[in-house]
Amino acid sequence: MSVENKGYVRPEVLVDCDWVQGHLQDANVKLVEVDVDTNAYSEGHIPGAVAWNWTSQLSDNVRRDILSKDALEKLMSQSGISNGDTIVLYGDNNNWFAAFALWILKMYGHEDVRLMDGGRKKWLADNREITTQEENPAPTQYTAKDFDSSIRSNVAEVLKVIESGDYQLVDVRSPAEFSGEVIAPPGMTETAQRGGHVPTAQSIPWAQTVEEDGTFKDAEKLRQLYGAKGITGEKPVIAYCRIGERSSHTWFVLKYLLGYEGCKNYDGSWTEYGSMVGVPIEK
Repeated sequence: MSVENKGYVRPEVLVDCDWVQGHLQDANVKLVEVDVDTNAYSEGHIPGAVAWNWTSQLSDNVRRDILSKDALEKLMSQSGISNGDTIVLYGDNNNWFAAFALWILKMYGHEDVRLMDGGRKKWLADNREITTQEENPAPTQYTAKDFDSSIRSNVAEVLKVIESGDYQLVDVRSPAEFSGEVIAPPGMTETAQRGGHVPTAQSIPWAQTVEEDGTFKDAEKLRQLYGAKGITGEKPVIAYCRIGERSSHTWFVLKYLLGYEGCKNYDGSWTEYGSMVGVPIEK
């Protein structure tokens, strides 16, 4: 099913592999593969795509934070991206880190940024062309807008929400993480002191939003998924996970595909919340 036929409220922020294939030679369309590292990219990527490393390029590794405005401008300029370009992001893990990059770009005011539905997994499954050729885009002079934190939440806000109920909370981690059985998925190094979940949060794992091929489920299936847990768009939602990347994927679904107003991503997520002294935790 094409993106246009899935009933999304904001379908313009999502493109399918056919659309990308048809725009590979478009000078104003810039492809970026975003992964936790660039190993997969080096093994083969969509022709023309540059690589962004989530660990070293989208994060401030001194302060625990997203990259600064200056760092964002430098990254965009080195990537050959201009302010008026259409940016198409894709990556591994069904676009976790690509969605995180889209969230960051929206906070820094880039107008036209989209995800490729199904990400790297779908492109490879379709046996489409990949290359190991090194991309050397001509540098630009990118200028970011002032930072807009309206789509970002923090622990102070989450603690208020527990009491006020002004927002609904969605925990997008696995059921084992939600219950406190495990603190982090196997092999993951970012962890917390305690397991469990934020009180009042509904458990709706991010993986339930996608089909087997990695593409997003249609709007009707998504509304049923969230509606079954009382998430209907009547109140804004704060999504969280462990480090903020899976929850940015859910934030994208809620904000753009379903059009729910006021949604935020809490990127501190469980590694912050589960390590704080005295905060309420449920198991």
